[in-house]
Amino acid sequence: MYRLCLMHPMDPCGSKLGGIETHVRHILRRHPRDFSVLMVGVDESGGRPLGRTAPLAIGGRQIDFLPVARIPQAKINLAAKSILGSTTFRFALGSLRHLAAIRRQVAGRFASADIQRFEFALIPRLLGLPTVQMVHGEGSRNDRMDSLIKTYWAVHATNERIALRLADRILCVNPSILTRLEREFPAAAPKAEVMSVSVDADQFAPQPFDCADGILRIVFAGRLDEFKDPPLMFEVLAALHARLNGKLEFHYIGTSEPSRYHEFAAIEAFTTRHGYQPAAGVAAIVARSHAGILTSFFEGLPCYLLETLSVGRPFAAIALPQYDPFIVPGLSGTQVRRRADMAGSRGALVEAFLTLWGDIRAGRIDPMVVHQRVTPYTLDNQMDRLFDHHRRLQDAMMSAAPRRILPRLSVPLAAKRR
Repeated sequence: MYRLCLMHPMDPCGSKLGGIETHVRHILRRHPRDFSVLMVGVDESGGRPLGRTAPLAIGGRQIDFLPVARIPQAKINLAAKSILGSTTFRFALGSLRHLAAIRRQVAGRFASADIQRFEFALIPRLLGLPTVQMVHGEGSRNDRMDSLIKTYWAVHATNERIALRLADRILCVNPSILTRLEREFPAAAPKAEVMSVSVDADQFAPQPFDCADGILRIVFAGRLDEFKDPPLMFEVLAALHARLNGKLEFHYIGTSEPSRYHEFAAIEAFTTRHGYQPAAGVAAIVARSHAGILTSFFEGLPCYLLETLSVGRPFAAIALPQYDPFIVPGLSGTQVRRRADMAGSRGALVEAFLTLWGDIRAGRIDPMVVHQRVTPYTLDNQMDRLFDHHRRLQDAMMSAAPRRILPRLSVPLAAKRR
């Protein structure tokens, strides 16, 4: 039996949102039968002893859960204002504090670690575990973001260099990240490849459009961080609502507070805020919608993009290179380049949505064709690749381990006692 040590600052039973968290939940629910999983995470409930492992059923699969920090549900999705208050910092500190407890769970067996954040790269090394490092993020210190990464960019850059050096395998969620890695960290490039996040195509199955009432329903899921450009998103929706004479609804799935952006006031009346939703709830809301919207300055690869396409819903989006395999003109939506001013970007996206809505109502957008854009990225394909890396790392450890030669007893134990 192989052993995976999965480390991420979330509660597997909790409500933390994000593409990384979706990826981690996929690992917990769909790990192969020849693996046992130790999830080192955080406790949202306040009822689990820290540093103590307990069995947990996730999606019908058994895992071992070891919380090392306590983060209340009310704070788990909030951007930190200081390093000491950051979930990432508190998780890293808790992991060091409970390092002995983690070590006991991997001692006496071959295991490997899977991490999603650069900040945790030293912990598997202290445990003597080979590591698969997933690289989700893209962006630079000059980009808009809520995260403390922008304030402490030098710390982030140092963590990145250390993590890429220590990792045994590196998986980049889009080709642009791999290209940057090859340019800036050539020594790490031979260990790296592209592997995106995954989509559960069974949960997010293609569904027919319902256009009977003539109302266009647009959906967005995730955090409304600065880099997502919510002001542009909300301005597009307001202008589109006017162009459609009020026949527009916006459905937001997530726990961010959209009113922090003053542009939200113009769309609040026709916005439904669904809050946190499990996967089944997200799939149901997306199925009742007609299209998704993306206005980000940069991205890794949003799970929301894959899940929405998997249900058969097209997108209108501000263009990013990693969207090209997914958002294809005439098949699954439209990308428009970001203009120098917001008014230009807003106008281009409004026109894209109007054209897309006309194509949907005329039957020119086929949900099954849209769904096919994500076929290579389904869980079955992606999880096999991920766990094959862990198998190879652990097999290499087994091959390199010194053989223990047990002494042969020349006299039976009973005879020795006599």
